Amino acid sequence: MIILASGSPRRKSLLESLGLDFTVYRPDADESRMPGESPGEMCRRLSGLKAEAGAREFPDALIIAADTIVVVDGEILGKPHDRDEAAGMLHKLSGREHEVITGLTVRRKGAVMSDDVHTLVKFRELSDYEISAYAATGECDDKAGAYAVQGRGSLLIEGIKGDYYNVVGLPLCTLGGMLREMGVRLL
Repeated sequence: MIILASGSPRRKSLLESLGLDFTVYRPDADESRMPGESPGEMCRRLSGLKAEAGAREFPDALIIAADTIVVVDGEILGKPHDRDEAAGMLHKLSGREHEVITGLTVRRKGAVMSDDVHTLVKFRELSDYEISAYAATGECDDKAGAYAVQGRGSLLIEGIKGDYYNVVGLPLCTLGGMLREMGVRLL
Protein backbone atom coordinates (compact mmCIF):
# COMPACT_ATOMS: atom_id res chain seq x y z
CA MET A 1 0.00 0.00 0.00
CA ILE A 2 1.27 3.49 -0.92
CA ILE A 3 0.04 6.64 0.82
CA LEU A 4 0.52 10.17 -0.51
CA ALA A 5 0.60 12.29 2.65
CA SER A 6 -0.48 15.48 0.90
CA GLY A 7 -3.69 17.19 -0.08
CA SER A 8 -2.09 18.75 -3.17
CA PRO A 9 -4.01 17.95 -6.37
CA ARG A 10 -0.79 18.58 -8.33
CA ARG A 11 1.14 15.95 -6.38
CA LYS A 12 -1.75 13.53 -6.78
CA SER A 13 -1.78 14.10 -10.54
CA LEU A 14 2.00 13.64 -10.83
CA LEU A 15 1.89 10.35 -8.89
CA GLU A 16 -0.98 9.15 -11.07
CA SER A 17 1.15 9.91 -14.15
CA LEU A 18 3.67 7.35 -12.85
CA GLY A 19 0.99 4.66 -12.82
CA LEU A 20 1.15 4.18 -9.05
CA ASP A 21 -1.82 2.88 -7.11
CA PHE A 22 -2.04 4.99 -3.95
CA THR A 23 -4.35 6.57 -1.40
CA VAL A 24 -4.34 10.25 -0.43
CA TYR A 25 -4.06 11.15 3.25
CA ARG A 26 -4.11 14.81 4.32
CA PRO A 27 -1.97 15.26 7.43
CA ASP A 28 -2.11 18.31 9.67
CA ALA A 29 1.27 19.89 10.35
CA ASP A 30 2.40 23.15 11.90
CA GLU A 31 4.29 24.72 9.00
CA SER A 32 6.09 27.36 11.07
CA ARG A 33 9.81 27.88 10.57
CA MET A 34 12.03 26.98 13.52
CA PRO A 35 14.64 29.51 14.72
CA GLY A 36 17.89 29.18 12.78
CA GLU A 37 16.41 26.70 10.32
CA SER A 38 17.42 27.04 6.66
CA PRO A 39 14.65 26.86 4.05
CA GLY A 40 15.88 23.43 2.91
CA GLU A 41 15.97 22.13 6.47
CA MET A 42 12.47 23.45 7.03
CA CYS A 43 11.10 21.67 3.94
CA ARG A 44 12.77 18.38 4.89
CA ARG A 45 11.46 18.66 8.47
CA LEU A 46 7.91 19.43 7.31
CA SER A 47 7.86 16.59 4.81
CA GLY A 48 9.18 14.34 7.58
CA LEU A 49 6.39 15.44 9.94
CA LYS A 50 3.79 14.70 7.25
CA ALA A 51 5.35 11.28 6.62
CA GLU A 52 5.32 10.52 10.36
CA ALA A 53 1.64 11.44 10.56
CA GLY A 54 0.93 9.15 7.62
CA ALA A 55 2.91 6.32 9.22
CA ARG A 56 0.89 6.62 12.43
CA GLU A 57 -2.35 6.19 10.44
CA PHE A 58 -0.99 3.55 8.02
CA PRO A 59 1.88 1.76 9.81
CA ASP A 60 2.41 -0.90 7.11
CA ALA A 61 2.28 1.46 4.12
CA LEU A 62 4.96 3.20 2.12
CA ILE A 63 4.45 6.92 2.78
CA ILE A 64 5.35 9.73 0.35
CA ALA A 65 5.30 13.28 1.73
CA ALA A 66 6.47 16.63 0.38
CA ASP A 67 6.52 20.33 1.23
CA THR A 68 7.32 23.08 -1.29
CA ILE A 69 8.30 26.71 -0.72
CA VAL A 70 9.54 29.63 -2.79
CA VAL A 71 12.52 31.67 -1.55
CA VAL A 72 13.58 35.10 -2.79
CA ASP A 73 16.34 37.10 -1.04
CA GLY A 74 16.17 34.68 1.89
CA GLU A 75 12.45 35.35 2.39
CA ILE A 76 10.13 32.36 2.28
CA LEU A 77 7.01 32.90 0.21
CA GLY A 78 4.42 30.34 1.22
CA LYS A 79 0.83 30.17 0.07
CA PRO A 80 -0.87 33.58 -0.10
CA HIS A 81 -3.77 34.22 2.26
CA ASP A 82 -5.61 36.40 -0.25
CA ARG A 83 -5.29 37.95 -3.72
CA ASP A 84 -3.60 41.10 -2.39
CA GLU A 85 -0.87 39.03 -0.76
CA ALA A 86 -0.56 37.02 -3.99
CA ALA A 87 -0.07 40.25 -5.97
CA GLY A 88 2.59 41.36 -3.48
CA MET A 89 4.47 38.08 -3.94
CA LEU A 90 4.30 38.39 -7.72
CA HIS A 91 5.73 41.94 -7.47
CA LYS A 92 8.67 40.54 -5.47
CA LEU A 93 9.30 37.84 -8.09
CA SER A 94 8.92 40.12 -11.14
CA GLY A 95 12.10 40.29 -13.22
CA ARG A 96 14.03 38.20 -10.71
CA GLU A 97 15.35 34.74 -10.06
CA HIS A 98 14.08 32.79 -7.08
CA GLU A 99 14.49 29.32 -5.66
CA VAL A 100 11.82 26.65 -5.36
CA ILE A 101 12.62 24.09 -2.67
CA THR A 102 10.74 20.86 -2.06
CA GLY A 103 11.40 18.70 0.95
CA LEU A 104 10.68 15.07 0.10
CA THR A 105 10.36 12.14 2.50
CA VAL A 106 9.66 8.49 1.71
CA ARG A 107 9.04 6.23 4.67
CA ARG A 108 8.35 2.52 5.01
CA LYS A 109 8.20 1.15 8.54
CA GLY A 110 11.66 1.87 10.03
CA ALA A 111 13.31 3.04 6.80
CA VAL A 112 13.20 6.77 6.09
CA MET A 113 14.73 8.69 3.19
CA SER A 114 14.59 12.47 3.04
CA ASP A 115 16.03 15.14 0.75
CA ASP A 116 15.45 18.69 -0.38
CA VAL A 117 15.47 19.56 -4.07
CA HIS A 118 16.32 23.08 -5.29
CA THR A 119 15.30 24.62 -8.63
CA LEU A 120 15.98 28.16 -9.85
CA VAL A 121 13.16 29.99 -11.63
CA LYS A 122 13.50 33.34 -13.42
CA PHE A 123 10.44 35.54 -13.90
CA ARG A 124 10.28 38.09 -16.68
CA GLU A 125 9.39 41.70 -15.85
CA LEU A 126 5.66 41.83 -15.10
CA SER A 127 3.43 44.86 -15.49
CA ASP A 128 1.04 45.91 -12.75
CA TYR A 129 -1.81 44.89 -15.05
CA GLU A 130 -0.36 41.37 -15.57
CA ILE A 131 0.10 40.90 -11.84
CA SER A 132 -3.46 42.00 -11.07
CA ALA A 133 -4.93 39.97 -13.92
CA TYR A 134 -3.03 36.81 -12.93
CA ALA A 135 -3.94 37.18 -9.25
CA ALA A 136 -7.58 37.63 -10.27
CA THR A 137 -7.59 34.25 -12.08
CA GLY A 138 -7.38 32.48 -8.72
CA GLU A 139 -4.67 30.19 -10.06
CA CYS A 140 -2.28 31.61 -7.46
CA ASP A 141 -4.49 30.47 -4.57
CA ASP A 142 -3.00 27.65 -2.51
CA LYS A 143 0.34 27.83 -4.39
CA ALA A 144 3.71 28.61 -2.80
CA GLY A 145 4.95 31.87 -4.30
CA ALA A 146 1.48 32.58 -5.75
CA TYR A 147 1.95 30.95 -9.14
CA ALA A 148 1.48 27.65 -10.96
CA VAL A 149 4.20 26.78 -13.48
CA GLN A 150 1.91 24.25 -15.17
CA GLY A 151 -0.89 26.75 -15.84
CA ARG A 152 -1.18 30.38 -16.84
CA GLY A 153 1.79 31.05 -14.58
CA SER A 154 3.95 29.59 -17.34
CA LEU A 155 3.47 32.95 -19.11
CA LEU A 156 5.41 34.64 -16.28
CA ILE A 157 8.49 32.42 -16.41
CA GLU A 158 11.53 33.26 -18.50
CA GLY A 159 13.58 30.21 -17.52
CA ILE A 160 14.05 27.25 -15.19
CA LYS A 161 17.33 25.69 -14.02
CA GLY A 162 16.70 22.30 -12.50
CA ASP A 163 13.77 19.94 -12.08
CA TYR A 164 10.55 21.30 -13.63
CA TYR A 165 8.47 18.84 -11.59
CA ASN A 166 10.00 20.26 -8.42
CA VAL A 167 8.42 23.60 -9.33
CA VAL A 168 5.07 21.82 -9.77
CA GLY A 169 5.56 20.40 -6.25
CA LEU A 170 6.99 16.88 -6.53
CA PRO A 171 10.53 16.24 -7.86
CA LEU A 172 9.85 13.02 -9.76
CA CYS A 173 13.43 12.03 -10.57
CA THR A 174 14.47 12.26 -6.90
CA LEU A 175 11.27 10.51 -5.84
CA GLY A 176 11.91 7.72 -8.37
CA GLY A 177 15.35 7.10 -6.88
CA MET A 178 13.95 6.95 -3.36
CA LEU A 179 11.17 4.58 -4.39
CA ARG A 180 13.69 2.27 -6.11
CA GLU A 181 15.75 2.25 -2.88
CA MET A 182 12.57 1.24 -1.02
CA GLY A 183 11.95 -1.62 -3.47
CA VAL A 184 9.23 -0.03 -5.61
CA ARG A 185 9.53 -0.79 -9.33
CA LEU A 186 8.38 2.03 -11.55
CA LEU A 187 9.40 0.78 -14.98
